Amino acid sequence: MKRHLVRRGGMLAAVVACVALAGAAPASAAPGDGSAYGVSVDVHLLWQSAVKVGPLAAANTSGPTSNTAVSANAAGILTAGVITTSAVRDDNSGAVTAKASTADVGLPLLKAALGTVSVKAIEAVCTATQEGVKGSSTLADAKLGSVGAVDANPAPNTQVKVALGPVNVATLILNEQIKNPDGSLTVNALHLKLLGGVVGALGSGDVIVSSATCGPAAPPMPLASGAGLWVGLGVLGAVAVPVGLRFSRRRAGA
Repeated sequence: MKRHLVRRGGMLAAVVACVALAGAAPASAAPGDGSAYGVSVDVHLLWQSAVKVGPLAAANTSGPTSNTAVSANAAGILTAGVITTSAVRDDNSGAVTAKASTADVGLPLLKAALGTVSVKAIEAVCTATQEGVKGSSTLADAKLGSVGAVDANPAPNTQVKVALGPVNVATLILNEQIKNPDGSLTVNALHLKLLGGVVGALGSGDVIVSSATCGPAAPPMPLASGAGLWVGLGVLGAVAVPVGLRFSRRRAGA
């Protein structure tokens, strides 16, 4: 009889353990996300059909965690060479890192306003840790026509106005950093915004080259997996064993 009650107590402890772990899972079921892509074009030029390309070579912490594309081309708007992206999460620390790199970028759309625009390589990087989220951009050998060369590591949200004569028709944003409502950070290494609705406009829409989004970081060492699982089972075991013994002793006393 004592053995029977001990077994019942053990079964009860197992049920308690399952319920506890089930309740713990949702807390670690929303880990930090990360994503990246190389090129996205969504513009409507005057007197032309809309042009949409990408996002190209998209990567995500949910998979695929890395991606590549050999080239990108939107006729008369953008040309680009090899694109490489990655987005990975460290399940032990919860840290997230996302990166996008695009080689040999040209913006023929801006030739009438600025002249030849070319960048040897454009990279966006973001990282999310328990301390916070941060990002940066690198534009290697960037030449913006009449604007000239620009800093390889421009300050966040550096803006370059693009004009045709006296009219601003577009804005180039370098190292654009956007803090999203969910706590994540999006870094667009280069973002061309066409200012539709103005006299002499080229059109409307956006061209983004090398984009990475991170965070916030996930809680470290989730309870329902890895080392956290053994910690959780150890605590539950310490509680469950006395449950079985208490049932046995009470029955014996009766």
